[in-house]
Amino acid sequence: MQLDAPGRPLQQVLHERLPEPAPGQVRIAVSCCGVCRTDLHIVDGELAFPGHPVVPGHEIVGRVAALGEGVTGLAIGERVGVPWLGWTCGECAPCRAGRENLCENARFTGWQIRGGYAQQLVADARYVFRLPERYSDAEAAPLLCAGLIGWRAYAMAGEAPRLGLYGFGAAAHLIAQVAVAQGRELAAFTRPGDHAAQQLARALGVAWAGGSDEAAPFVLDAALIFAPVGALVPLALRAVRPGGTVVCAGIHMSDIPSFPYSILWGERRLVSVANLTRADGEAFLRVAGEIPLRVHAVPYPLADANRALADLRAGQLSGAAVLACDAPPG
Repeated sequence: MQLDAPGRPLQQVLHERLPEPAPGQVRIAVSCCGVCRTDLHIVDGELAFPGHPVVPGHEIVGRVAALGEGVTGLAIGERVGVPWLGWTCGECAPCRAGRENLCENARFTGWQIRGGYAQQLVADARYVFRLPERYSDAEAAPLLCAGLIGWRAYAMAGEAPRLGLYGFGAAAHLIAQVAVAQGRELAAFTRPGDHAAQQLARALGVAWAGGSDEAAPFVLDAALIFAPVGALVPLALRAVRPGGTVVCAGIHMSDIPSFPYSILWGERRLVSVANLTRADGEAFLRVAGEIPLRVHAVPYPLADANRALADLRAGQLSGAAVLACDAPPG
């Protein structure tokens, strides 16, 4: 399913030949691919179009089908996952400092690199993860971005006993379970009137759930913003205590409105999350293997990718949309 230009629907494209892995790459037969809000930002033109057709998708689960020259440590038929960060140079200053998520020359799966809205793809073997066995393919897919970005945002919040989550979709419903298992007290803020998301939050152990226009019954030590809504930043700053942290977890967000310095003062911190590192992936997948996360996957056929994106755009999903990619094309 290919995007030829931003703002257009994805088109089904059939190729006569399978892609061949270059040295250092693997070819993966895709089982399924999660649908992420970043895919929506690419399709809607909110992220720069790379100048060539795009196959979206970076929450990819499949089996290794072919190994490129020099690839070791992976076997044909092994189940693997492919995340958003798809290639780094290893030579720029951030890479040398161990901050590959900020690589100056990075390339991203489903944006500059053909992604997982497909039956086959090639990926850099360095950025391929083994997945916990306890999850089905559809359950494992959202772990590869919603889970990973949620984990990095959660880590940036530090040892916050009381945590607020703004937007309760794919990422929040996963990291909420980790936080509850680790003894944190949580508040979930949804779109006003989104009772389904609030009910899901409570079912997962969140102490309080309500609309973003409401106040939680306790002061927050930190807040994670997953919804791409800049207007939530001042709300979150008002909700956290002095010394607290507000983490903006999305790759794209609408403009943040001006706000009085008084709600930032008191050594509150406002930070953003950019991508992930391989260490993030390994750490989160290890935790996901230990904590039995309930993954709310909503299945769609690959050919219905446009419908899945539309449902995400309209806020009609509780959980994570996942495309089934291993069925014959229609």
